Amino acid sequence: MTSERLNLKIAERHEEPGNILRLRLARADGAPLPKSDAGAHLDLRLKDGSLDLWRQYSLCSDPAETGFYEIGVLLDPKTRGGSAAVHRLARPGVVFEVEGPRNHFPLAETAEKTVLFGGGIGITPMLAMARRLHALGRDFVLHYCTRSRAVTAFQEIIVDAPWADRVVFHFDDQPTEQRLDLNRDLPAPSATTHLYVCGPQGFMDWVISGAEAAGHLPANVHREYFSADVDTSGEGFEVEARRSGITVTVGPEDTIAKALARAGVKVEVKCEEGVCGTCVTDVLEGTPDHRDKFLTDDEREEGTMICACCSRSCSSKLVLDV
Repeated sequence: MTSERLNLKIAERHEEPGNILRLRLARADGAPLPKSDAGAHLDLRLKDGSLDLWRQYSLCSDPAETGFYEIGVLLDPKTRGGSAAVHRLARPGVVFEVEGPRNHFPLAETAEKTVLFGGGIGITPMLAMARRLHALGRDFVLHYCTRSRAVTAFQEIIVDAPWADRVVFHFDDQPTEQRLDLNRDLPAPSATTHLYVCGPQGFMDWVISGAEAAGHLPANVHREYFSADVDTSGEGFEVEARRSGITVTVGPEDTIAKALARAGVKVEVKCEEGVCGTCVTDVLEGTPDHRDKFLTDDEREEGTMICACCSRSCSSKLVLDV
């Protein structure tokens, strides 16, 4: 998929229930945008005074649409500055620096059956996937879980969609039988059935573990974390940046990326939580202590890559290809 740096203006701003903004971004001259695929996201640069952050937001718009991109942004009560900045700055006409679209959560379009699980703001990539699956004429179901109907965003879009009959709403404040029940709502395991999960970490871990316990192939259970509770602390260790010819010490409360940056070796970092993959760096020697939610289990076992924003080392020294 094409990925480039763009300057996009806020064409529309809609206030959705649950402290969620639905934002439409377009080129100022109305020219077509790079193609996106279902599951893709944008990187938005948020600059405001001393604040200078990159944050990732999934596209919820139709992948066939080239006139605009649409994203949803939750005002996270635990925000580290990103979501609050979007809600404050994203007014119609304001221009944002954007990179993308990128896709670390691609849709297996040839699956015989697809089941989508969206929890809260995790519904955003699922909307794009539902639109694409409907266009392809595929068999799919979308389970949308929220605390209550009153805080459920995108309801009007879903109700008016031609695939509305494929959506099952689950509200935590409703009777037990109306809530998501994995014993009832997970499909039977099959090599041609794929599951997609996005939402709060606890919700995702519950669905993923339930799916794998039910016999679904790990490779068929796809996930995308918006954020993660990550512990970056631990024993100190050394990191050699081989191409740069520099060795640094990563302290107990430090990170690889920050220690290297102080020594003049830049590893690009965006999410700082090990969910976006921007900081993935090749490991030449040593054993990584993976703390991220981005790498697959197979990639972790190989031990040849590390998310430098949060992961640490099991060995006394790591040698990285930077």
